[in-house]
Amino acid sequence: MPARALMFAGTGSDVGKSLIVAGLARAFALRGLAVRPFKPQNMSNNAAVTADGGEIGRAQALQARAARVPASVHMNPVLLKPHSEIGAQVVLQGRVFASAKAAAYQHMKRDLLPYVLESYRRLRGEADIVLVEGAGSAAEVNLRRNDIANMGFARAAEVPVVLIGDIDRGGVIASLVGTKAVLAPDDAALIRGFIVNKFRGDAALFAAGMEQIAQATGWAALGLVPYFADARLLPAEDALALEQRARPKPNARVRIAVPILPHIANFDDLDPLDAEGDVELMRVRPGAVLPGDADLVVLPGSKATIADLAALRAAGFDIDIAAHRRRGGMILGLCGGYQMLGRTIADPDGVEGPSATVEGLGLLDVATTLAADKRLEAVRGTSSDGAPFAGYEMHMGVTIGLDCARPFARLADGAPDGAISPDGRVVGTYVHGLFADDRQRAAWLARFGGAASIAYDDLVERTLDALAAHLAAHLDLDRLLTLAQ
Repeated sequence: MPARALMFAGTGSDVGKSLIVAGLARAFALRGLAVRPFKPQNMSNNAAVTADGGEIGRAQALQARAARVPASVHMNPVLLKPHSEIGAQVVLQGRVFASAKAAAYQHMKRDLLPYVLESYRRLRGEADIVLVEGAGSAAEVNLRRNDIANMGFARAAEVPVVLIGDIDRGGVIASLVGTKAVLAPDDAALIRGFIVNKFRGDAALFAAGMEQIAQATGWAALGLVPYFADARLLPAEDALALEQRARPKPNARVRIAVPILPHIANFDDLDPLDAEGDVELMRVRPGAVLPGDADLVVLPGSKATIADLAALRAAGFDIDIAAHRRRGGMILGLCGGYQMLGRTIADPDGVEGPSATVEGLGLLDVATTLAADKRLEAVRGTSSDGAPFAGYEMHMGVTIGLDCARPFARLADGAPDGAISPDGRVVGTYVHGLFADDRQRAAWLARFGGAASIAYDDLVERTLDALAAHLAAHLDLDRLLTLAQ
């Protein structure tokens, strides 16, 4: 018998859809149900490698973990990875399918729907319940034609919908009632109820608000969910979370600076560092200066390395990094950040945009050639200081040069990874997820007189359990199961 399914759509981006699906996935898994998360279309440069050898949005990987099942490409069959203001790489069922500008993609969606429905049917065949997450706002009626992300998918798959509004940003009554007002009647009829998320204060003060929304929409009020502060401890998918996670730690012994560039990717690499009490992680936006007293500068991954390198220079970060290097500071480049540290980056086939070869920062004697083939693989190995690690690779391009003779690491199969400058102060690697490994994180912090104090995987698991309990206390899980069909 096919699984039941329930879709969680939102009045906008960052209203908490991903977090609610993750918490419900853990809550239902704790009841012994086989749960599968599903997001038909996602847009994010924060991706994860799946057990079946592809890539999906980071949020769906976290939701799979919450459900206690391996991540699969079918949990997010269409992933859009922006590499310009108007264009994105289209990843279909885990593999690069095409690049498309926004206008062209609107026509492409019609052809992608059969793949989306195929992935959805696969998950329904192996689960008791599928928890579907919408994308952005369900009220984007200007994009309703050929929609595969929100109500278009719900109609095609005949999935009932719960709408989530965010009271923390203000205007939640208008956003929920307004969604009902602009939706086509057949779409609005699929919505069974609503949840108001991120509430702070006395819930009794918003009881009348819940009633007013229910009366104006005809939808059932399914719950008022208080703000879950520990959400910052879970890997985030949306770059909006980068601002929310900035927390000064005046007593921290290790200061790490990270320039935030327009196409930053896989920025959850930084989360385990931010969770450490001994680390002040400073995310620096263009217009500000990299702190002169930082112990380490980390250049994170990028979906558009050449464009982000230009943005780095335009912001003056190259000058700050050079000064940090002269002061004896250490620099780590992760994936795209590693490529930026080299002498040149060549894109002969126009993988990221127009064919070009550009000068890198010249801090490592290496050169990178971008290519269409993408390496997606979980990896294990040992870094040059003897610390083991487990992580993953997700990159397009090959890097070679004299500094590769001093690799950052040896992978389990004996292959070298990365490069180190002759004085050991500049390091580059293609391995993501390094700092999520307690052993590797401890080794890095020890270099600067700090210490690792958390078991990161345990922290994520405890937080998912706490999130499940939080939702169970404020939502009627049995009623949600009844609404699913």
